[in-house]
Amino acid sequence: MLVTISIIILVVLIFYGYTSQKKFGILPDEISKSKIDKSKNFRNGAFQNLTYTPDLAEGVTYYDLLKDFFFTKKERLKPIDSLPSIKTDLFNIPKEQNVFVWFGHSSYFLQVDGKKFLIDPVFSGNASPIPGTMKSFKGADIYTPDDIPEIDYLIITHDHWDHLDYETIIALKPKIDKIICGLGVGSHLRYWGFKNEIFETDWYDQTNFGDGFTITTTPARHFSGRTFKRNQSLWASFVLNTPSKKIFIGGDSGYDTHFAKIGNLYGPFDLAILENGQYNWKWKYIHTLPEETVKAAKGLKAKSFIPVHSSKFALAMHSWDTPLKEVNSISKKENLNIITPLIGQSVLIDSILLKGNYEEWWKKVN
Repeated sequence: MLVTISIIILVVLIFYGYTSQKKFGILPDEISKSKIDKSKNFRNGAFQNLTYTPDLAEGVTYYDLLKDFFFTKKERLKPIDSLPSIKTDLFNIPKEQNVFVWFGHSSYFLQVDGKKFLIDPVFSGNASPIPGTMKSFKGADIYTPDDIPEIDYLIITHDHWDHLDYETIIALKPKIDKIICGLGVGSHLRYWGFKNEIFETDWYDQTNFGDGFTITTTPARHFSGRTFKRNQSLWASFVLNTPSKKIFIGGDSGYDTHFAKIGNLYGPFDLAILENGQYNWKWKYIHTLPEETVKAAKGLKAKSFIPVHSSKFALAMHSWDTPLKEVNSISKKENLNIITPLIGQSVLIDSILLKGNYEEWWKKVN
């Protein structure tokens, strides 16, 4: 009995010590709390989605997920070959060019009307607090923090590990000017030593940065948390207005009526960047299925859209290339202008608004 108790105490101490590391972040500080307390989206001690959002679909249990994970034959979760990519020199993009560059998963760079935006950068090669457990695919990590120029606006959609990466953020700290995020996320950043101007925003808050640039924080249907205590910070999408463009920056989200509402309020959009990957019908309320990603693009009234949240980490049980195959096929049938660049490829936003014609590169990867 004494040995058993000693082992339990040791495990608890090790767990507590490990989760006390800075990379796990912090619960909302006083600055965040002062704003969270005023939010109608924070109720019963946690942020809430606009509609009822269970973790799992009806009739599904966590036992079912464990059974699938351990006993169901897996699809090809990771590519055998290295993913093809192009290394764009981000330091020398002409200032007059409006450009999108994807880094795999949900990390990407935008230069629009002379301003540089960085969204959810993850360059550490891992999407988990435990090193080596959710490693990036071969060829998906061609960029490092050293390849990133000075950034005018860093946008963080939510605080999950595959979107807010401690190692990457710390390395990028000297290069970042302003930061835009949901309520509570700023606490992590301040805890990590950021002295920047941090705009912590609630859904439908609009921030005017002058010179024709505004960012409106809009809803998503998801959840948050870096430890077991969930939904203490807000998950979000964003509407970026510049002097010449209107862009929807979608974080992780299950499908719901908020896409059409955002489209009616702020659309039509020149470009929508939408989650498509790491989904399963068993957790359909927190991640869109491919047909729902297409419905979201239509609801947003997007002239063009780029699917992200794939091709870097295996966080679901579908084959690594299924998200791109499915959403591309459905989009073509719906006559939607889908853009599917290689990782690192420079996408000229002005030209894709005419008609995108991108190679189905995943078909050439084993």
